[in-house]
Amino acid sequence: MPALAASSTPSSPTPSKHDPGLQRLLASLDQLQNKVDGKEDDLTFLKHLFQSQDIQALLKIHSKVSSHDSIEPCPVAGNASQTAYDLADDLRNKPTNTDAKELYHILANPFIRTLLEAHDTIANKDFLPKLPDLTDLDEGEPSVKIVRLVKSNEPLGATIKCDEETGMIVIARIMHGGAADRSGVIHVGDEVHEVNGIPVRGKEPDDVVGILAGINGTITFKLVPADMENRPCRESQVRMRAHFDYDPMEDRIIPCKEAGLAFEKGDILHIVNQEDPSWWQARKEGDRNQRAGLIPGKQLQERREALKRTIPGSPILREMGSPNLRGSGRGSSLRSSKRKTRKIMYHTKENDEYDNEEILVYEEVIKYKPPPGRYRPIVLIGAPGIGRNELKRRLIASDPSHFKATIPHTSRPKKPTEVESKEYHFLSRQQMEADIQNNKFIEHGEYKGNLYGTSLDSIYDVVNAAKVCILNVHPQALKMLKISDVKPYVVFVKPPSLERLRVTRLLSNAKSTLDATLTRTFTDEELQEMLATSQRIESVYSHYFDYVLVNDDLQVAYSELRVIAYKIENEPQWVPSFWVR
Repeated sequence: MPALAASSTPSSPTPSKHDPGLQRLLASLDQLQNKVDGKEDDLTFLKHLFQSQDIQALLKIHSKVSSHDSIEPCPVAGNASQTAYDLADDLRNKPTNTDAKELYHILANPFIRTLLEAHDTIANKDFLPKLPDLTDLDEGEPSVKIVRLVKSNEPLGATIKCDEETGMIVIARIMHGGAADRSGVIHVGDEVHEVNGIPVRGKEPDDVVGILAGINGTITFKLVPADMENRPCRESQVRMRAHFDYDPMEDRIIPCKEAGLAFEKGDILHIVNQEDPSWWQARKEGDRNQRAGLIPGKQLQERREALKRTIPGSPILREMGSPNLRGSGRGSSLRSSKRKTRKIMYHTKENDEYDNEEILVYEEVIKYKPPPGRYRPIVLIGAPGIGRNELKRRLIASDPSHFKATIPHTSRPKKPTEVESKEYHFLSRQQMEADIQNNKFIEHGEYKGNLYGTSLDSIYDVVNAAKVCILNVHPQALKMLKISDVKPYVVFVKPPSLERLRVTRLLSNAKSTLDATLTRTFTDEELQEMLATSQRIESVYSHYFDYVLVNDDLQVAYSELRVIAYKIENEPQWVPSFWVR
């Protein structure tokens, strides 16, 4: 910077006549002088600065570097290594010259020679695969195209089928991002006549796959082009969240196991092609360079899941048909009969058929970030006794000005010491029953002849107050919460193993929620029931979950929950697409 400082006060700078942008800038300084308040010395300084030779030189350099018209570098010659070898031979005969001797030692250095050989290889593009010349085509042969690909460890990225009417082998699909797709010359519907000179008409697709497997190096296809109308469409931009695990190697009906894409429940999939309703093409979100793979289409997978539920003894059927899962009257569908002694039993309008028969394999999602000051409610789901109430209490206590619970409604009379809208919203039984019938409550129950419940309006009150609403509800309430106006973030609080449950609950002296006096710890039977209930909840409602929080150690689980709570305020999340559109 010394040169720049020295040039800031030249005696009589002359503006450059070769930079019109700088000339316009200097002219604008005079115009600005009459519009803004400023010292005369400041204007003089700026003029001298922009007129200095150093600044003009920097602008010229910047213009050259940022110019888009620069020519890409290209090799001067492709025989640099031979030239260097010949020159070294000539220099060997001039040992008396010091400069010649130094240059000879440089050119004779094996590293320099290897570098120049690499230069020649790149300059001559010797690294590209070389295809043999094409043989002459027979006259009168239908219009064909000859496609040659160099076989590598990568799959060709195409599947074939046999046309039952013509007996021809036809390209069934092209995998997005695969070798066939990148070639740009193989299309869906192309007829395969020959593979490396071997006629394939009348052969089974497995026979052709065997031929391809036995070829090393170059593969030559003789194809009859498909009609233009059969050409593939542009890549789709649909994203789906998977609600099941998939391993193509265990799928007996996939057209090509090697072309399949394995994924796990909860993965976000970029669906690039849905032309075949049974087999979609997808890649995992974020894997931009990965070729697309085959996954079961929505209709196919839904039929599979429905079939599983009809197989006697299947785990899904046992879970869905569990007696404890069925509701009766106004009871809760996920609580055993022993739990009907609890003070308040919330439940939505009974709809076990909805829970048991809903099959959701994929869910279209989109990236969403809550606007400032409007936060997604955090919903804690889990079995009774798992620790949701304590997690909720700790989270709210950590920052009461930011986290808040809803105020429940009740039809019981207000006590003299109670304040309206503080402990409860007090309504008449007639009004509350009417609101329940109009689906204004996400859950409700009755205790000693009085109704209690949590309304949607109480959630909106917290959200509209720019606070994070913390809910601890029954899983059935998720059906009413999963709407665009609420956009809940659902956390499933899951228990650890039975052994860890025994140890951690004993060490923390956790009191049983089934004991009205809260004076005893959990029995082994209650811990086993907690695990069983958690499994049933996960089996039926897992497609609602955004996060699974294992409550092994309460302090660790609370810290993890708090991190999640602040994370979803600042980072975009995948949400159902209908929430945003």
